[in-house]
Amino acid sequence: MLKNRFIRQLFSSFLDLAPILAVVLIFQVLVIGKPVPDVARLMIGMLFVVFGLCLFIQGLELSLLPLGEAMAYDFARKGSLFWLLAFAFCLGFSAAIAEPALVAVAEKAATSASAGHVIEQTQAARDRYGLGFRLTIALSVGLAILIGVLRIIRGWPVYYPIFCAYGGVALITPFAPAEIIGIAYDSGGIATSTLTVPLVTALGVGLATAIKGRNPITDGFGLLVFASLAPMIFVMLYGMLYA
Repeated sequence: MLKNRFIRQLFSSFLDLAPILAVVLIFQVLVIGKPVPDVARLMIGMLFVVFGLCLFIQGLELSLLPLGEAMAYDFARKGSLFWLLAFAFCLGFSAAIAEPALVAVAEKAATSASAGHVIEQTQAARDRYGLGFRLTIALSVGLAILIGVLRIIRGWPVYYPIFCAYGGVALITPFAPAEIIGIAYDSGGIATSTLTVPLVTALGVGLATAIKGRNPITDGFGLLVFASLAPMIFVMLYGMLYA
C-alpha cells in the first residue's frame, strides 16, 4: 500500500515538473536554436528533483501537517493565550529561518550589496548582512503569524490588518533606500515558501477547528498574507538602518 502510494506520488511529482522541462527544451531548441548542453546531467538532475519533491511531500503529509494541526488544537484546548501566541511566533520564526529560498536570496542580497558598495567588500561583512537579512525576515514572519493567530482567536475580519499592512508598505517605501526596495518586495514571496506554507496553513486550520464559533474555511486561512506583507516592511526598515 505504501509502495503504491509512493509510486503515485512520484508520478505526480514528475507531472508537476514536466511543464517546466518542456518549456526549457522548447525555447532552447526552437527559439535559441542550440542543442541542450549536457543532456545526461540535465536528466539526472531532474530525476533528483522529482525524487526529492516526492519525499518532501510525503514528509509533509505524514508528519508536519498533522503535527501542526494537532499542536494548534491542543494549545487551543489548553486555553493559554500566552503559550499559544508564543508557539505561533516560534513556529513562524523557525519555519522562515530554515527556508532554503531565504538562505539563497540572503546570499545573493549580501553579494549584491557588497558589489554595490552598500557594505564592505569582505566575506565577514557579507556574512553579517546575510544573517541580519535572514533574522529580519524570520522575526517579521513570527510577528505576522502571531498577529494572524490573534485575529483567529478574536474573530477579527481578515481585511482589517491587511489594510494596515498594505498602508505600512506604501508609507515606508518612499523613505527606503532604492537598493533595498526590490529585495523587500520579493521577500514576501521568499518568506512564504516550501516550509512556511504547509506549517502555517496547518496551524490556521487546526486552530480554527478547535475554537468554538470559528470556521476552518473562513477563519483558518489568511495567515500567509500576513507572512508575505510583514517581511516587506521589516526588510525596508532593515535597509534604512543599514543606510
